[in-house]
Amino acid sequence: MRLTGHWTYTYVRNYQYDLSIPWAVGGFGAIAALGTALVVTDPSNRRSQQAQASGGDEMASVKKYFNTEGFQRWNKIYGETDEVNKVQLDIRTGHAQTVGKVLNWLDEEGGVTGTTVCDAGCGTGSLAIPLALRGAAVSASDISEAMANEARRRYEATVAKGVQAPSTPPKFEALDLESVSGKYHTVTCLDVMIHYPQDKVNGMIEHLSSLAEERLIISFAPKTLAYSILKRVGELFPGPSKATRAYLHAEADVEAALNKAGWKVTKREMTATQFYFSRLLEATRA
Repeated sequence: MRLTGHWTYTYVRNYQYDLSIPWAVGGFGAIAALGTALVVTDPSNRRSQQAQASGGDEMASVKKYFNTEGFQRWNKIYGETDEVNKVQLDIRTGHAQTVGKVLNWLDEEGGVTGTTVCDAGCGTGSLAIPLALRGAAVSASDISEAMANEARRRYEATVAKGVQAPSTPPKFEALDLESVSGKYHTVTCLDVMIHYPQDKVNGMIEHLSSLAEERLIISFAPKTLAYSILKRVGELFPGPSKATRAYLHAEADVEAALNKAGWKVTKREMTATQFYFSRLLEATRA
């Protein structure tokens, strides 16, 4: 990742930072120096205030955000409107790349026709819809009712344009991840874990594992020195409408949770555009 020149924004899904500061960061020594300064200025008070505002409940905070201003922002970013700035367009591109990598993996492994897929945290349907159109029986859910309803609307609009509908239409529901039930050949969960600390993520992986029979695909914002510093800089200049906290996760910790739940990572990909970064893992039963 290049850390030189002028950057205006760091992306961790809804955790937006609007920056207009030219950072001349050259080499590892400068990164380390910047990291030290940011540790000293850790905005812990603001983190505490965020926790108190949601009663300490991360899930309630996420649900509220994505049913209100978060839905308006991300519905636009994940849509096709031209009313986006260059940063939002870059985020759209990065997210589309992550979705494309998942679809490529599945196509290379024989496709999904006739298989059952659970897409937990489906957002506006960017993965669930193409999976359904490829012939999978998709059960998609999101903690936000607004998001789940938009995903359903987008699917119906796609079919109305003449795209052949699958034999089994996708199901879209407003459910938090912990409430998703059933058994599925494949379970996917993209860009959701960023909203929760590692202990919660461990529980999520355990629950997703109980749903998946053959394959589990997840993505998360990786915890590296460079990304941690960028995130900390952003925390010092929060956007006015940011409403949930963001968490980076060490790949080793995520993989350890998968291993503990009986999975072995078989594929890895990294998506890193100018303002979006996401680590993608596919795991199969060990």
